Amino acid sequence: MIVLAGDVGGTKTALALFDKDEHGGLRLVRDGTLPSRESASLESAVEHFLAAGRPPAIAAVCLGVAGPVVDGRCVATNLPWVIDERVLRDAIPSPRVKLLNDLEVAAHGVLALPETDLRTLQTGVPRRGNQVLIAAGTGLGEALIIRDEEHRIVIASEGGHGDFAARGDLEEDLLRYLRKEFGRVSLERVLSGPGLFNVYRFLRDTGWAKESPAVAERMRTTDPPAVVTEMALAQSDPLCHKALDMFVSAYGAEAGNLALKALAVGGVLVGGGIAPRIIERLAAGGFVTAFRDKGRLAPLLESLPINVALNPRAPLLGAARVAADMV
Repeated sequence: MIVLAGDVGGTKTALALFDKDEHGGLRLVRDGTLPSRESASLESAVEHFLAAGRPPAIAAVCLGVAGPVVDGRCVATNLPWVIDERVLRDAIPSPRVKLLNDLEVAAHGVLALPETDLRTLQTGVPRRGNQVLIAAGTGLGEALIIRDEEHRIVIASEGGHGDFAARGDLEEDLLRYLRKEFGRVSLERVLSGPGLFNVYRFLRDTGWAKESPAVAERMRTTDPPAVVTEMALAQSDPLCHKALDMFVSAYGAEAGNLALKALAVGGVLVGGGIAPRIIERLAAGGFVTAFRDKGRLAPLLESLPINVALNPRAPLLGAARVAADMV
């Protein structure tokens, strides 16, 4: 029995066919990744993927999309796409199609990962209880994982579009800088790939350090956030180094905010495409220090486990699990 799973982001769309056996196990049949903006719609991206092999009979489909899903419909946040379950059902075709927020499917995937696919940032105290997932990539996603007796219920959110809250003078200056450009400043304007470059531009334009001509030249031909990350990790450019430091600290602070909102005594999970690439900087201490910095509730935050999901296919695996459960 074949199911189709998808992880649809602002940068790339990952799709995969899985075979569900009689015991509920999933075997990967084939997969593929397409640049999202090269397709006019999600339907055309799926059609292109399916055309690469013999079209199978698809029993169920689950697609995680970056944006709010309401009544089976999503206006993508970082793509010029309007996605609708009913249109997809006819286009694929399949009798069962479910559209979910990308962090919702990511949570299902991360919860199923083995310990070898996780990196611990804070051991904390293992408890049964709510968990949260935060994931920075092209945008910022957040999800709640609510414990109900023996069941865990994943709740999607659009928390990444909440207001960015400055901490300290430098972040207040960053907030004012971004407000001049964007008006309202959401968390995603700082905690995302483009957000990292926003932090770099702020430091550059306000004279924190002079921009290296070599870095500026590379940014003309290479994705700027990738350049900032590479130079920061190599410790070869002070401006990039400081930008990543600010990013990591803000990331930890928002992870702590999310943990407080859900009372996530079961732990905090960090996903997304950025975390595995900067894992050593996350583990260096700045993330956890900002996470714990919650005044009177600091002791609670110190007791929460924090783990980073290292497997980039977790959202795709989560979508496949949901699709398999639909059959």
